Amino acid sequence: MANCLSDLLQYRGLFQMILVLGIGGSFPYGFHISAISYPSLHIRTFINETWIERYGYPLHPETIMLLWSFIVSVYGIGGLLGSLYCGYLTTKYRKKKCQIVTNLIMLVASLFMAFCKMAKSFEMILIGRFLYGMGTGFSLTIHPQYVGEISPKKLRGFSNSTLAVFLTLGKVLGQIFGLRELLGNESLWPLLLASTGLTALIQLIMLPFFPESPSYLLIQEGNEDAFMKAIKQLWGEGDHQAEIDDILKEKAATKSTKTLRVLELFKERSLRWQLYFLVTIMTSLQLSGVNAIYFYSFEVFRAARFEDYLIPYISLGVGTCECLSSIVCSSLIERFGRRMLLCGGYVLMIFVLTLLTMTLSLQHQFFWMHYFSVVLIFLFVICYGIGPSGATGAIITEIFSQSFRPSAFLIYGSISWVWLFVLGMIFPYIVESLGSFCYLIFLGILVFSSVFTYLFLPETKGKSIMEIKGEFNKLNFGKKQAVNTENNLSKEHTFCTRL
Repeated sequence: MANCLSDLLQYRGLFQMILVLGIGGSFPYGFHISAISYPSLHIRTFINETWIERYGYPLHPETIMLLWSFIVSVYGIGGLLGSLYCGYLTTKYRKKKCQIVTNLIMLVASLFMAFCKMAKSFEMILIGRFLYGMGTGFSLTIHPQYVGEISPKKLRGFSNSTLAVFLTLGKVLGQIFGLRELLGNESLWPLLLASTGLTALIQLIMLPFFPESPSYLLIQEGNEDAFMKAIKQLWGEGDHQAEIDDILKEKAATKSTKTLRVLELFKERSLRWQLYFLVTIMTSLQLSGVNAIYFYSFEVFRAARFEDYLIPYISLGVGTCECLSSIVCSSLIERFGRRMLLCGGYVLMIFVLTLLTMTLSLQHQFFWMHYFSVVLIFLFVICYGIGPSGATGAIITEIFSQSFRPSAFLIYGSISWVWLFVLGMIFPYIVESLGSFCYLIFLGILVFSSVFTYLFLPETKGKSIMEIKGEFNKLNFGKKQAVNTENNLSKEHTFCTRL
């Protein structure tokens, strides 16, 4: 307890910056994923009423559904475009500047949402959703890189796991504000969709007071004075020479290394296994079954004979469990390590998903199976939050060095958005074809990911970027050819300071 309080006081600048990055980073993504479903009926009614007022006749129900589907899916298109351009822009203009511009995009999007009903234009919803998607595409790529680079080794896992904490907090608050008693009603739904303009405004005001990441200032900019100033602001008083030495070693190792583009990244032999894990971990995160669980949960709750008016509150309970389990993950990740939480989470999710498939297939034979299925949904979400949800971002940030990180996170964001779009398109058809056995697909992916991760992923807890690179060199080149960068860099210049 004393150590936690001491860290909180010493690293208060770091924790403040994590908070500012979170509310404008992964938080809006989670909010819009959950909030959009609550005013769906009101938006479809608004589309039809607007069309009648303009042209004097109603739209066909199928046309209304098509427009509604496009409103939902255009968010993913914007997100994918944002992710694709983010790597180039952050390399050229810095992460901080790009995130500030992202806030301006989010503010413009919120204005479109807030005034769409007043302007009697459903096209403004489409534009707003596209801009929100583009903004969150930038934020989801910048946020994990930024928090990973501003953190010392002992807090890097915690800092990276806050990505999941803010994302799930966004989901929960989207569910809360989406309730019809608050903003999810016929008169206030435009304010619900415009709500994240407030978080964008807060970050826009606060972020200029914080520095660029220390590693960026030293490695990319070569500005030692700004580097030391950032260290002092974020990490406080104390002896940080060991951390400084690690960053200097990374700088020396990347002195002759250029920032690689995506295609060059795929051709680079020294990054082969890092890319294997990036693709595997991100695919398993999106296709773990958690999004499908949310999709199928309403049917399970109805089958368990819960009243329709209670189901949104039960779904809110599911979202709250995911948020709380992500917070638990952030407190455990530095104690148990990333590999254990990831593998352990996969194994528990496999077990729970197997039971859920069985209970769903038997629910018509035994009445109590409905209630067992509800319990399993809660358990699955908890296992996901404690395991893959929090550990994934930490691992991906740590296995790539400063020069390769922008392109790696471009791939990270693209995989995330593409699978989100594909799952949204095909999962209803999978459910229609396979019924309660639809989760077998996700089970297969989880089994493969758990075995692959257990056999090959090295633990990154408490290691510098160069130490992690050394571990991966053993996989990329074989143990005999692995490059021992520690010895080569030990005589590089260092500079000492007392903060």
